[in-house]
Amino acid sequence: MEALDIARWQFGIVTVYHFLMVPLTIGLGLLVAVLQTSWHRTGKEEYLRATKFWGKLFLINFIMGVATGIVQEFQFGMAWSEYSRFVGDVFGAPLAMESLLAFFVESTFLGLWIFGWKKLPAKIHLACLWIAVSGSVVSAYFILVANSWMQHPVGVQIVDGYPHMVDAWAVFTNNTALVAFFHTITGALAVAGSFLLGISWYHLWRRRHDGIDTVDATGRVVVGESDSIPGRDKKDHSLWIKSLRFGAVVAMIAFAGSAVSGDLSGKLMFEQQPMKMAAAEAACHDGTSFSILSIGDLSSRDCSKVVAVMEVPGILSFLAHSDFTTDIKGVNTLVPEYQAKYGTNLPDNPIYGDRAGQPINYVPVMPVTYWGFRMMIGFGGLAAMAAAVALWATRKGTVPRPRWLMRLALVGILAPFGANAAGWIFTEMGRQPFVVAPNPSMSGIDQVFMFTAAAVSPGVSAGEMIFSLVALGTVYAVLLVVEVVLLTKYVRGGVPSAMPELGHPGGSGGKDEDDAGTHPDGEGDGDDVLAFAY
Repeated sequence: MEALDIARWQFGIVTVYHFLMVPLTIGLGLLVAVLQTSWHRTGKEEYLRATKFWGKLFLINFIMGVATGIVQEFQFGMAWSEYSRFVGDVFGAPLAMESLLAFFVESTFLGLWIFGWKKLPAKIHLACLWIAVSGSVVSAYFILVANSWMQHPVGVQIVDGYPHMVDAWAVFTNNTALVAFFHTITGALAVAGSFLLGISWYHLWRRRHDGIDTVDATGRVVVGESDSIPGRDKKDHSLWIKSLRFGAVVAMIAFAGSAVSGDLSGKLMFEQQPMKMAAAEAACHDGTSFSILSIGDLSSRDCSKVVAVMEVPGILSFLAHSDFTTDIKGVNTLVPEYQAKYGTNLPDNPIYGDRAGQPINYVPVMPVTYWGFRMMIGFGGLAAMAAAVALWATRKGTVPRPRWLMRLALVGILAPFGANAAGWIFTEMGRQPFVVAPNPSMSGIDQVFMFTAAAVSPGVSAGEMIFSLVALGTVYAVLLVVEVVLLTKYVRGGVPSAMPELGHPGGSGGKDEDDAGTHPDGEGDGDDVLAFAY
């Protein structure tokens, strides 16, 4: 493998790993803010307990997200210097605003929220969390502005071979960015909703398994209390059943929002990057049919060995134009068009190194785009269906007794993560062979695009890239183990892992924030690695 291939693998691994944490951070932060608002308005202790418990998991994920995200900034300069030079004048504004404005606000007010328990007035403390969460949402928007410009470059003109921003408003209101932002937020809420659902199911199941909760002759829950297990009282049951049903409702609404935003995004892609969508459908020939299942050699450049086994007429046309009759261009039609516009071979330019003059394959890796698109939709739909089933299964106040259902609920947490990761991979891989995709609204010498083959740092060798790939992979593997261990520890510990005072006589939440989160004797949390949080 040459340096370019290794650099792509490296950035892909780092990005996908980091993006596993981003939607949970955004979505869970919003839900924790809603829970604390509920506690502030009602004074019910179960909402305080929920805020503390889910808030601690949110903090673990936030910290790991920051640690893994920083690496990406360095990769722009080390592995992708030519790309950074090309997009620098455009990316400078949104990335600077993300770092200096959004992330600064997010981290500052999150710190005030962490250390503000017992110190800040309740309203101010709640406002700190909402501001921090809003900062993470705004931060995501600025990042998506930068990424969407790669998908659909606008607001620039070419000066000395490089794009220079001439219309900041066009860049920051790029229709691709607006739709991607909507899609990302709904995807994040789907992740958070399933997270609440799966973990709450586990704790309700434990209460039944331990004999704390039982059911009557009608199957309705009889909520009990445990004198031997700290925090396992009636308020504990109320916390988990409310969290489960809250998460399920959020997951279902988020999936509906994702479907709407996904449809809008698809229509933009058909217009802006037709090859990406043709590859996603394995649409080798012009037509209107949507492929349910295609078999054969999806990697074939001319699609000669791809056979549609199951397809639905008219659906592809509907996805692109909201009608059922307009033919959509297939791969075999689009390839000659791309070759006529952008050439059949890479330019004879020193920036391409040994790759200069090589043939250009305008068809992205079709197995990735085809199955990635279906995994995104399939995992998302599966999570929404699981949420609906969970609402029905808990209609009598508790979860069914079988252990396998509990394990299935926990595994189900991964479904929206899979949908988000598959969607991100599809979006980025489907753009190839461009790192900055051509803008259909521009023509001639004013076209703005960059081949991926020209984006890699020219002075970096394959050996250096392999070393950094192995080093980063090792570090990220360690971080993954750390996060899983921490999340597992605090999930199993339940609410007392976030509120150790529940194990002491008189330990209670209540409305008075000054009394929340402290032990009567000031002891008992010395072994809590996140004790600083509360």
